[in-house]
Amino acid sequence: MTMIKHAACTAIAAFSLLGLAACTDKAEAPTDTASPVLVEGVTISNARLVLAPVAGNPAAVYFDLSYAGEAAVTLSSVTVEGAGMSMIHQTVAKDGAMTMIEAEPIALSTGTPVTFAPGGMHVMAMQPSDAWKPGENVKVTITLSDGATYNFDAPVRAAGEER
Repeated sequence: MTMIKHAACTAIAAFSLLGLAACTDKAEAPTDTASPVLVEGVTISNARLVLAPVAGNPAAVYFDLSYAGEAAVTLSSVTVEGAGMSMIHQTVAKDGAMTMIEAEPIALSTGTPVTFAPGGMHVMAMQPSDAWKPGENVKVTITLSDGATYNFDAPVRAAGEER
């Protein structure tokens, strides 16, 4: 029940933000979306997007993140180009079974790497693009609590390939 309430609140907040964005005067809207504020001190390695065995089911994004910045920040969201929606999940034991839940913002600190891997934290790319093909790359963007973003390419892998 709590997960349903959390999902409903998240959806309401997202639609509210879309409504506010629609009210923005076009003269005030940023015109250069190709130049985000970049995160200094972020390193991404071992990135990959793994397609689901059944076409149309969510894909998973895995990567290793290292942070060597001075500011205290959290990883607040990850977006995957071509996905209808992306969510950071973590796998936890609950009532004797493993289940996925939406992760809280992830604190980043120097010297403490964060791993997104099968069976742990990962990004779910909901409503995946039909254009994603193994061997190609998909752009992934992480956003931190201070609004800074970092883009990287994740090679697309077929279901069953090494994750």
